[in-house]
Amino acid sequence: MQIKSPRDFWAGLMFIGSGLFFAAWAAEFYQMGTAVRMGPAYFPTVLGGLLAVLGLIIFASSFAVEGTPVPAFALRPLILISVGCVLYGYLMKPLGLVGATAALVYVSAAGGHEFKWKEVTILYVILMIFSWAVFVKGLTLPFPMWPEALGG
Repeated sequence: MQIKSPRDFWAGLMFIGSGLFFAAWAAEFYQMGTAVRMGPAYFPTVLGGLLAVLGLIIFASSFAVEGTPVPAFALRPLILISVGCVLYGYLMKPLGLVGATAALVYVSAAGGHEFKWKEVTILYVILMIFSWAVFVKGLTLPFPMWPEALGG
C-alpha cells in the first residue's frame, strides 16, 4: 500500500492516538457509569472513541484519495507564539494588562512570515480595547491595567 495523502495519514494517526489516550485515561481514573447514569468517565471515553473512529476514517482515506504533501515544519512561529503566551502570563502582574498584551501581540506577530509595525499596532490597540471592555468592564475582573509604578 502506498500513502497517497501524507497530510491525512499523519492527521489520522494523531486523531487515533489522541482519542485512544483520552478514552483510556478517563476510563482509568474515573467511574464509567451507564448510558442512563453516566459517570465522570463516560463523556470523555465516548468522545475519545469517536475521535479515534474519525481518525481511523481519515487514516484509511489517506491510502485511497490523492492529497497534498505535509509542508515543512516551521519551528520559529511555534517558539515565538509560545514565548509570547508565557510572557503574557509572567508580565500581567508587574506590567498590567496593557504591557502584557503588548508583549503577547508583538512577540507573537514576530513569528509570522511578515511583520508590519503599523498593522501589528492597530491589532494591539483593537485587542486592548476589546480586552478592557470585556474583562475589566464587562466581567469586572480585577486585572491591573497599568504597571504598579504607574498606579496599577
